[in-house]
Amino acid sequence: MSSVAYILRGCRASPSSSLLLPCTTTNTSRSFSALSFSPSPFSFPSSSSSSSEKLHKVHPFLRMEHFWTGSSIAKTKNKGLVEHLKEYGVIKSKKVAEVMETIDRGLFVPEGNPAYVDSPMPIGYNATISAPHMHASCLELLEEHLQPGMRALDVGSGTGYLTACFAMMVGPQGRAIGIEHIPELVAFSIDNINKSAAAPLLKGGSLSVHAADGRLGWPELAPYDAIHVGAAASEIPPALLEQLKPGGRMVIPVGNIFQDLKVVDKNLDGSINIRNEASVRYVPLTSRAAQLRE
Repeated sequence: MSSVAYILRGCRASPSSSLLLPCTTTNTSRSFSALSFSPSPFSFPSSSSSSSEKLHKVHPFLRMEHFWTGSSIAKTKNKGLVEHLKEYGVIKSKKVAEVMETIDRGLFVPEGNPAYVDSPMPIGYNATISAPHMHASCLELLEEHLQPGMRALDVGSGTGYLTACFAMMVGPQGRAIGIEHIPELVAFSIDNINKSAAAPLLKGGSLSVHAADGRLGWPELAPYDAIHVGAAASEIPPALLEQLKPGGRMVIPVGNIFQDLKVVDKNLDGSINIRNEASVRYVPLTSRAAQLRE
């Protein structure tokens, strides 16, 4: 259930393969434009091609990755990615920046993929790890609901990156739960977390990852202050609404061909407010069998 996630609002997007590029809109705010690739959004031209040279000139994240090729200082690479996300206005919160610097994305991207490029990356099983700007956006939206001692649920946790970020934010007195319906990815995510700064939280029990159908949530530890869903649902799953704590917030992409990233707030009286944050593209929230057939 991990996502291929792009923010499409205010951008030029290819209907097929696309990679988001930072750009400046006419109202001086930062947005993202799309650069098409063929045959896959994860295929990069060879370094000797003229197209690669042009790409590195216009895409600061690819230029950054090219500059760091061969470097053994992963923390420097990860910090540079966070700095670029701050520069382009994606990260505004000091806390989100700190957490994304602390949890090294490179530990959660399969070997051979450019971990510090602002693009989703394949992780196997017809799943991906979302682009860094999507992770940053969701952390920003959920920050007030990821305070120390709170509870967070990450549906479609994939390689475990965002679950680890949640765990760092809620701390050892809180709980961060990842739900992933591909058991192999659950095992992979646990290995990744054990290599990261979130390892003590996993060992201490405040962070856990489970193989289950995320559409049903994880009722054992409900209600949750924050729920993140990493794949697009045709409609908001009732179980997730039920498990959202009054005063809590859920961030979930909803739609089929056309999708919106929805921010769902449950008021203290149990009523629900929903707003559209951005147009996005995610893989569908579906069953394990259906995902593996795709």
